[in-house]
Amino acid sequence: MLERNGILKIANVGDCGLRVVRKGQIIFSSTPQEHYFDCPYQLSSEVVGQTYLDAKVSSVELMEGDTIIMGSDGLFDNVFDHEVVSTVARYNNVSNAAKALANLAHNHSIDSNFDSPYSLEARAQGYDVPWWKKILGKKLTGGKLDDITVIVGQVISS
Repeated sequence: MLERNGILKIANVGDCGLRVVRKGQIIFSSTPQEHYFDCPYQLSSEVVGQTYLDAKVSSVELMEGDTIIMGSDGLFDNVFDHEVVSTVARYNNVSNAAKALANLAHNHSIDSNFDSPYSLEARAQGYDVPWWKKILGKKLTGGKLDDITVIVGQVISS
């Protein structure tokens, strides 16, 4: 929710994310909520699931020219933050920037040789290829096939 005073209030549950880019730098980044690796919080009407009460609430003061990128884990599991920044910087139109990010995420997700944010985190959590592949110098790589949703907005004065 964007308040009239320029404060963006964010409530996030799970592994979808939000970044705010100002002058080529990420000034705000949401963090995923997981029970354990690759098992994110999910909103549910069931007693065993998470509700809106589990949302991590944050706020950030926006300035004219800031770019807001919101996306599903299909974006952030496959695209590094530096790629988000450089891709968004190439476009004056937020719709084209969103499409470019979604395309980049898709291309990375189907590339078994790409060392994605997801594969880096998987290895950090102890997941990897079998020992016999390690002997051959292999490691767990690749993007993560998933839904990919991207929304990009830019702050302008009214």
